[in-house]
Amino acid sequence: MSAPTDIAFDLVDHDGVGVDAGSWPGDWLLVQFGFTSCRVVCPRALTKLTAALDELGDLATRVRPLYVSVDPERDTPEVMRTFLAASYPRFTGLTGSLEQVEAAKRAFRVFARRRPDPADPEGYAVPHTAITYLVDPDGQLARHWTDTADASAIAADLTEALRARR
Repeated sequence: MSAPTDIAFDLVDHDGVGVDAGSWPGDWLLVQFGFTSCRVVCPRALTKLTAALDELGDLATRVRPLYVSVDPERDTPEVMRTFLAASYPRFTGLTGSLEQVEAAKRAFRVFARRRPDPADPEGYAVPHTAITYLVDPDGQLARHWTDTADASAIAADLTEALRARR
C-alpha cells in the first residue's frame, strides 16, 4: 500500500468548529490519531510529540499539532478539549460523526477498529495505527514516523522540513 499524498478531511475541532485540511493556511499539520480513553499508546505518543515540539523552539509556531479521534462515540468536542487541555494543550482535538472520522481515517490510511476490552469502564477499546503524519502547507503528506521514533528524531526531521521550506 502506498502512502497518501493529498490529505483531505472534514471534522469538528474541540471547540465545536468545523475544520478541514485548509483551516490552518501556511501551517504544517502534525497529525496523530488516537482516542481519549487510550491508556498507554496515545498518552505516550502525545507526550513524545509535545517534547519534539518543545525542541523546535520558535519553529514550532509553524506547526499545528492535531489529535484526531478514532472513537467519535465517546470523544465529543468537549471531551477532546478537556482531555487535551489537562496534559497536551498544544494540540487541537478533532472529532466528528462516525462517517467524518471514517473518511479521515481513509485519507491517512489509518486502521482503527473497536473491540471489547473488559478493563475499560465502557467495555471497549479502539486499537489503531500508531503513526504520526506530517502534512505540508499544500496538503501533501511530507513524511510520517512510526511509534518507535523518539522525540529528538522527530524534532530533527521537523526542523529539516521547516527550514527547507520557508
